[in-house]
Amino acid sequence: MADNKQVTLERIKAPLGKTMEEYELFLRQALHSESRYFDDILKYIFDNRGKGVRPTLVMLTAGLMAGKEHKHSQRVLLSAALIELIHTASLVHDDVIDRADLRHGKASINGQFGKRNAILTGDFILSRIFELGMESLEFDILTYVSHTIKWLCEGEVIQDEQTKTLGMTHEKYYDIIDKKTASLLAISCGVGALAVKAPAREVDAAYEFGRNLGMAFQIKDDILDYAAADQTGKPTCADLREHKITLPLLETFATMTPEEVAATKELVARGDDEAIAIIRTKVMEHNGMERAERVMEKFLASARAALTAYPESDYRESLEMMCDFLAMRKK
Repeated sequence: MADNKQVTLERIKAPLGKTMEEYELFLRQALHSESRYFDDILKYIFDNRGKGVRPTLVMLTAGLMAGKEHKHSQRVLLSAALIELIHTASLVHDDVIDRADLRHGKASINGQFGKRNAILTGDFILSRIFELGMESLEFDILTYVSHTIKWLCEGEVIQDEQTKTLGMTHEKYYDIIDKKTASLLAISCGVGALAVKAPAREVDAAYEFGRNLGMAFQIKDDILDYAAADQTGKPTCADLREHKITLPLLETFATMTPEEVAATKELVARGDDEAIAIIRTKVMEHNGMERAERVMEKFLASARAALTAYPESDYRESLEMMCDFLAMRKK
């Protein structure tokens, strides 16, 4: 494990060097419209993106598989861009569904340009994914990454059903986060291997590494949802206010009697400030966050173990640091 004080995304991305500049140019060209107004919307998205974890995973995995002398090809840049576009389109549509006016502390596309334009922008980005893939003739790349669009949609619908019925179980929870979050990180790593024409077994191994990383990533998010707002900069228990039962509460249920679980679910259904405060206290008292943290660490341990199959390199070190980065983040 790397020294946590030194684990930053900048250090993780360091082996990519000038490839990041090439990637930024590639992505900006992909997010472009001849319409000045529409291009302003796309530029707004480009300038207000997140941390870029997923495209970084694509490029790092490609380097891991290809070796120290690897120079990132157009296939790798295309793969990274397609992954980021899928993620971006899903976030734009999510903000419409959730009626969210903010993202990363700034106005969302929904909040800045309106619901109608947000839906059309998400659709435009999805269309660019297929257009770029077809124009490049890299049909294996396009076919591979497109699977995750289906899984993202399935995950959202399954979660919506569980939210309405409050019937969440551990099995259903893992299925949802596998589809909603882990699938895209898994595909990011798998397509990185595919982009450098790694053998099928290596593509599958990269996918499993990314899946374990993605499961841990979402569990960490769900733990942080119960953290204090002054730590995360987000409202405490935002998911719970939407009646979403996640791993910290499921782990709390595991320590309760059936009667206590039923009473707590009634509080979830209420969803008011008083009910949320009571639930959060129960999670704290039953060590729900700590129990969820132990589950997260098991997924991270599997991810770290997978990397030991590869020779030491800057790429491997960065992927190991990515595991540390996800485990230590506070927001």
